[in-house]
Amino acid sequence: MQRLVKWATRIAVVLVGLISVATAWIIAFPPELLRVGTGYAAKIVCSNVFIAGRDADEVLRDDVQAPGHPLLRLVRAEVDIEQGLVRTSMLGIVAPSTALHRTGLGCANVSEAEIETARTLSAPPAEVASGNETQIWPEGESVAAGDPRLTSVLADPALLGPSARAVVVVKDGRIIGEAYGPGFNAQTPLLGWSMTKTVTAALIGILKGEGRLDEAAANLFPEWRGDSRADITLANLLSMESGLRFNESYGDVTDVTRMLYLEHDMAAYVASLPPDAEPGTRFNYSSGETVLISRYWMSRFADRMEALAYPRRALFDAIGMRSAVLEADPVGTFVGSSYLYATARDWARFGLLIAESGRWAGRQIIDRSLVARISKPTSVSGGDYTEGQAWQNGPGDQDSSFGLSDETLWMLGHDGQSVAVIPSERLVVVRLGLTPRRLDYRPERLLQAVRDALR
Repeated sequence: MQRLVKWATRIAVVLVGLISVATAWIIAFPPELLRVGTGYAAKIVCSNVFIAGRDADEVLRDDVQAPGHPLLRLVRAEVDIEQGLVRTSMLGIVAPSTALHRTGLGCANVSEAEIETARTLSAPPAEVASGNETQIWPEGESVAAGDPRLTSVLADPALLGPSARAVVVVKDGRIIGEAYGPGFNAQTPLLGWSMTKTVTAALIGILKGEGRLDEAAANLFPEWRGDSRADITLANLLSMESGLRFNESYGDVTDVTRMLYLEHDMAAYVASLPPDAEPGTRFNYSSGETVLISRYWMSRFADRMEALAYPRRALFDAIGMRSAVLEADPVGTFVGSSYLYATARDWARFGLLIAESGRWAGRQIIDRSLVARISKPTSVSGGDYTEGQAWQNGPGDQDSSFGLSDETLWMLGHDGQSVAVIPSERLVVVRLGLTPRRLDYRPERLLQAVRDALR
């Protein structure tokens, strides 16, 4: 019996030692998947606290943990309002991550060593508009009573979808109906995720109109000189046909999660990836390609600060998107694939700009040829995606018919974000929320219900 006790004791000591070694190893060298998780949590909490003014605990619980990977339930977050920092880790010690807020540029994942350098970057805030609250939308923020025909539509949870946070309906240039989820209102900036891609395409259109670039340009980056990637054009990137290898899968350590949460220079990482196909021969949905677009257009400016100020000066202030914050990575490249925060009304302003063929208050903001690209489906994508970072089809359109016009244009983002535009009807429907794809929410039903109610 004593021998058995001795053996059991030895085994227990060995097991404790192994567990201690494994724990120390994980703390010292955390797996990349854990770092992606804490990096994601730090970024989302930071942006929602410092841009949207939301409660950090609520954001961690509702936005990060509730719909996400089970491991995210182990994440803890600490917010330093004065320093503009959010620090996260698993169980308070494993895989620590930090996100920093910068004026006008939102939040970015940074290492502790990068904090002070990253603080030096900023962009100008929105212009203060005198009398903005009393002017009618879109010139200001005053909105008349909603169209009674939409009352039942905007009160229907099945049409708005699970965890809807904001819905705005624009008809003939005016807001005629809006609805907000608990805790959200017309002043809450919300993340558009991949709807940001279409905004990046619009910036390209503005720059083209100013003669700063041409979508036929090749030899885009120094890293590509001397190999086949030198043949990739800006137009290839706009239509997701560069041929570059890029894995857009989420939930693991892939190209997109590495780019967004582990890489300090996102565009440099994507530019380093090898080609898998000839340019123009394969459609591959890639947030990396849109980040490359941001890097390219920003390189057209000799002054980095002028480039950082450009989205605000050329687009957001021009159409009254005063809540808009386009976030940049630690080195100052806009994350034009994913990270634009704006109120639902400001997302509606952008949708209206597209519906009006890039014109605003009598002025052509976006070059007409680029607006045409945003609306034109590509043959390589099978007609699903356009030449200008937007979708011809809404979620699941390939499998179902919703009776929508072929001209319907969709801006779509992760977790159920959408802006639908039907130019001939001068109709824009914005829907923002936290609705994971597994719930199979279809914004087409909301759009069609709005159209039916207005007939």
